[in-house]
Amino acid sequence: MQHSTIIEAKAINKSFHDPITIPILKDINLSVNKGEFTSIVGKSGCGKSTLLYILSTMDTDYEGELLIDGISMKGKKEQDLARVRNEKIGFVFQFHYLLNEFTVLQNVMLPGLKLNKYSEQELEHRAMEHLRKLGIENQALKSATQLSGGEKQRVAIARALINDPLIIMGDEPTGNLDKKNTEVVFEIFQQLATEYHQALLIVTHDPSFASRTNRIIEMEDGRIIKS
Repeated sequence: MQHSTIIEAKAINKSFHDPITIPILKDINLSVNKGEFTSIVGKSGCGKSTLLYILSTMDTDYEGELLIDGISMKGKKEQDLARVRNEKIGFVFQFHYLLNEFTVLQNVMLPGLKLNKYSEQELEHRAMEHLRKLGIENQALKSATQLSGGEKQRVAIARALINDPLIIMGDEPTGNLDKKNTEVVFEIFQQLATEYHQALLIVTHDPSFASRTNRIIEMEDGRIIKS
């Protein structure tokens, strides 16, 4: 059964030990629910990206507990975590990380081929649906190199959606975009939250972006000071 709480962090602490111990995250407690569009803000170096890496299971070196869809990630093997990431989390980064040797359509299908839940034909159909939703289905057969920055980021969002993730996580997804494209991406995220009840957790430096999300988690020196 799917929980309405998609992701929950309980008393998460993280330190770097090189050579002295420096605490990076201190007693982080947070949860994100289905359909919630949440942003994480704070100065550079406050721990936002570190927290996102832990919440996305990419970093397992921390104390405390992380639950995704009600299941603890503690002690899980890397291959199990990789499956959780692929199945339950969609990623959108500042740099779109599209593969230039592939078409737009193939880029969107990639995480789906990896998960192997749907046939290739079904995946192609789903990928086209997402591209249509984002207004770029006419670019499907182009190579990723032929797109503008804003279009590439939309392809990255379509790719993040391909496996029906429980949550979309973004690390500065509009960091490289101009005002107009930032607006396009924001509207896509908002539509995903309202119409498709998608949970979104977005790290951003952009105060006007954050101010329009449902909820702002503010960090300072490794702590959440407002949520």
